[in-house]
Amino acid sequence: MTIRRKSFLAAATLALLPLWAHADKLADIQSKKVLRVAVTIDAAPWGYTDAAGKPTGLDVELAQQLAQSLGVQLELQQVTGANRIPYLLSNKVDVLIAALGSSPERARQVAFSKPYAATILGVYAGPSVPKAADIKQLAGVNIAMAKGSTPDLSLTDMLPEGKFLRLEDTASTISAFLSGQAQAFAENNFIAQKVADENPGKQIELKSQIRVSPAYIAVAPRETALLAEVNRFLDAKQADGSLAQLRLKWFKDEQKDIR
Repeated sequence: MTIRRKSFLAAATLALLPLWAHADKLADIQSKKVLRVAVTIDAAPWGYTDAAGKPTGLDVELAQQLAQSLGVQLELQQVTGANRIPYLLSNKVDVLIAALGSSPERARQVAFSKPYAATILGVYAGPSVPKAADIKQLAGVNIAMAKGSTPDLSLTDMLPEGKFLRLEDTASTISAFLSGQAQAFAENNFIAQKVADENPGKQIELKSQIRVSPAYIAVAPRETALLAEVNRFLDAKQADGSLAQLRLKWFKDEQKDIR
């Protein structure tokens, strides 16, 4: 074999090393008997703490069911809209179940499962803000939103001239609106409805719809075995009706038409 041929093979081998060294996350989870799941705990009814201080909500219960399906223990990690994807990519968690919507940018970073729920993203406010058929009519309204969230990504594209107050998480966003720091807030309809129910005096209503946004479970890129297992889990939950029942429990809506 010539020196040139040897050099070529050596270079090819080095190029393939990252692929050979890539760990199978599903196998790792099954070996350790632990599933690490990132959830938001500031976004009821997706995830929040109950009166006893325990995490609860649709995403938390779905995470529990996924761990049970895999036959492993569940380890929950609290994240915010801004840091949930970095937690996944830095291997602090195995899976995101955190009310995660899709975007072209996110699709380059993570692998999405089939959708497990759907929401309506919108701008919500009280009577002082008029309804707007076109989102651009809200350009002069100070809108609070969680930075890095799906509403943030969507509004940044749709309303580049908008007045935005970007906060660390959903709880801070709602607090800013309720305290008068912002005239409106951008969120999904389930979170907005809970805020409206808890603050009837604010007369909160949808002022302008951003878009319908399915929610997905996410795994790291190239984790094809884990993604396939997550999709098998969701398919089974969809087929036996338990996924619709879970949405009915937390959203008061079965959402039978999300697929």
